[in-house]
Amino acid sequence: MTPTEACIALNMLPTMGPVRLRKLLEVFETPDRILSARRDALRSVEGIGREVVDQTVNWETIVDLPAELARIRDFGASVITAESALYPRQLREIHSPPIVLYVWGELTERDQHAIAVIGSRRTTHYGLEAAKRLSYQLAYAGLTVISGLARGIDTAAHHGALAAKGRTVAVIGSGLSKLYPPENAALAEKIRSGNGAVVSEFSMEIEPDRQTFPMRNRIISGWSHGVLVVEAGLNSGALISVTQALEQGRSVYAVPGHINAPSAQGSNRLIQQGAKLVMDASDILDDLQILLPETRPSPAAAVRSLPALSEEERRVYDAIRETETSIDDIATKADLPSGTVSSILLHLELKRLVKQLPGKYFVKLG
Repeated sequence: MTPTEACIALNMLPTMGPVRLRKLLEVFETPDRILSARRDALRSVEGIGREVVDQTVNWETIVDLPAELARIRDFGASVITAESALYPRQLREIHSPPIVLYVWGELTERDQHAIAVIGSRRTTHYGLEAAKRLSYQLAYAGLTVISGLARGIDTAAHHGALAAKGRTVAVIGSGLSKLYPPENAALAEKIRSGNGAVVSEFSMEIEPDRQTFPMRNRIISGWSHGVLVVEAGLNSGALISVTQALEQGRSVYAVPGHINAPSAQGSNRLIQQGAKLVMDASDILDDLQILLPETRPSPAAAVRSLPALSEEERRVYDAIRETETSIDDIATKADLPSGTVSSILLHLELKRLVKQLPGKYFVKLG
């Protein structure tokens, strides 16, 4: 039995959980040793009660591991543990990191740098458009957008990231073969087909319920550098994610909504309580610059290497002098309409190539 297979079996035990597993690993060191441990040795571990011991000793009568491995294989999924290089580093640090992550699609190193975009299932047109726009900008800037594949804001967030040809990860509150909601099956397929992954900590056939969604939410916030609430009512489940994010030491952002809209009362209240008000992705990117790795020139390099730019993006970039340059001067030198220049400057800001200063002046970064 491989260490990953042992983790899958332990994850399927009803009373195990990541906190108890951590205590057991401190004593037995590897997951396979836990499964083969004697009853008296298991009972000697602090915090491990009789029910956990009974289930661990009799795990083969509770868990059909060969059948689960077959389901994973047939579905085209994979499973990673905290020992995997692709397991999110931020997620390892939370109080109860998932024992395993079932992955349908592909995770990359880029997915270590993520922002959660969440909100209500029942939302307004304004909320949906804001979620799409901000997720597009964040994904375009290189962040992976994490959300929960739920109706409403989550769905809009995934679509926005996909429209930018960026990365997005959907963390669901069920097993992969019980994907919920079922109408998002096509969206899940699109995400896993080269644009990200659908991820779950639950074994393949676990149905969604009231307990699985809060568990899912701690992964969404724990994986991310920060959580953006686009639109949420006072009783929205998104506010549970905010509480978890704060406990995990993550930043919280919120989009202001109409003061008369019930669907925005929770997110507006967050702003009152100190969440950073977000009107544009740059409001988040400015915060995250201290957290995210930047491309820095080596001592032998004269300038920072640039990403691929379109012809118009290059003209606008080259039109910015070494000192502060007004948008009018940039438009004149680039010989482009001011509206086109404004749009291109936003793209360059999201790529962290330029920064806007007060008075519509711009400078190059790096």
